[in-house]
Amino acid sequence: MVSTGWALPRVVVAAPASGHGKTTVATGLLGALRRRGLTVSPHKVGPDYIDPGYHGLAAGRPGRNLDPWLVGPERVAPLLRHGASRPTPADVAVIEGVMGLHDGAVGRRGYASTAHVATLVDAPVVLVLDTTAQGRSAAALVLGMRAFDERVRVGGVILNRVGSPRHETLLRDALAEVGVPVLGAVSRSAEVAAPSRHLGLVPVAERAPESLAVVAALADLVAATVDLDAVLDLARSAPPLAAPAWDPVAAVGGQASTGGPTVAVAAGAAFTFSYAETAELLAAAGATVAPFDPLRDPGLPAGTRAVVIGGGFPEAHADALAGNAALRAELAAFDGPVVAECAGLLYLGRSLDGAPMCGRLDLTARMTGRLTLGYREAVAAADSAVTRAGERVRGHEFHRTVTDPGHGNTPAWRFDGAAHGFVDGRVHASYLHVHWAGQPHAARRLVQACR
Repeated sequence: MVSTGWALPRVVVAAPASGHGKTTVATGLLGALRRRGLTVSPHKVGPDYIDPGYHGLAAGRPGRNLDPWLVGPERVAPLLRHGASRPTPADVAVIEGVMGLHDGAVGRRGYASTAHVATLVDAPVVLVLDTTAQGRSAAALVLGMRAFDERVRVGGVILNRVGSPRHETLLRDALAEVGVPVLGAVSRSAEVAAPSRHLGLVPVAERAPESLAVVAALADLVAATVDLDAVLDLARSAPPLAAPAWDPVAAVGGQASTGGPTVAVAAGAAFTFSYAETAELLAAAGATVAPFDPLRDPGLPAGTRAVVIGGGFPEAHADALAGNAALRAELAAFDGPVVAECAGLLYLGRSLDGAPMCGRLDLTARMTGRLTLGYREAVAAADSAVTRAGERVRGHEFHRTVTDPGHGNTPAWRFDGAAHGFVDGRVHASYLHVHWAGQPHAARRLVQACR
């Protein structure tokens, strides 16, 4: 494990609230800096899976999440250092925030907020500010954001949706009064649109050619409207990152022998929700990780001994998933351990909005108009391939579907006073998303369960 400090330039892109343009600026910044020949490491505060996909396209390396709730605050800086080191050391890290700068887990006084993460990684903050219908009051807002927590260093502002040159001058003058540098200004007419679904963008894997075009346009936009040299100077003002790099081998208790059991991990457009550390932990535990696409592949990878099916938007691909009858039948009969989260839960059921699924679990699923979203503190309700009864974990939910029944005779979890999910034979399935960097024993147990 590396233990010396690393002078990693880094900056957090934040905003006073959702909808101000953080993803536009962060993605464009990643692309614009990469075009300069810099190696850029992309990161996202919170549990979101979608923004990191766009970050990854822009940066040319996987987007990674930094979430104190899911992995523990002590692992946030080590995970940043780990991600910024792979596959090669980065010249600069760009960390996109979540919601408003100081918005975190409900009732936890900013825990897991962008501000919390900025302090954990000791990085300066650039505020993206939607200036629609704002004049000098924008300076008061920025001043309040800066003063609310003195541990958070707001190093500059990027003005978004500026109405006119006169509007921009007014805003710049007001911010100069409070001593906050303006690092860029994006006009309303220059906005780049990307289609959204539920709370965020459509995953990049669902619209790859269009996604590439959007990312390129965002890089063009930021390069033309943001002072990249000033952003880099701010990023370089961050002190050396003293935390040791997170190590998946150490996390699973030491390197297992290579050439171990094949663990098939669902991928493709219907199952895009996966943290990069999941595959790294499985490999460290001795598994051979083999991706497969339930939309296209007629069978599991050769020699598969366990299956991991993460989240995504299967409702957008229900007919295509139903059409791959050979793979559905193989998964229904598969006798190894299966771990499924959210979309994976729906795929293992009998049907989704009437379209036939695998039938491995005796449940039906349907879309609803209600969004279930939030952090959860859960207790494992039973032993399984990845849990031991009574273990406590932290996860999150993000779905607009319901299952009938809502849980099995042996549930996977208990939280909020109720049972959730299914443990059925060697299957562990639920709506709960868990970041395995916070629960690394899950990877070791799954590999051991293959044997």
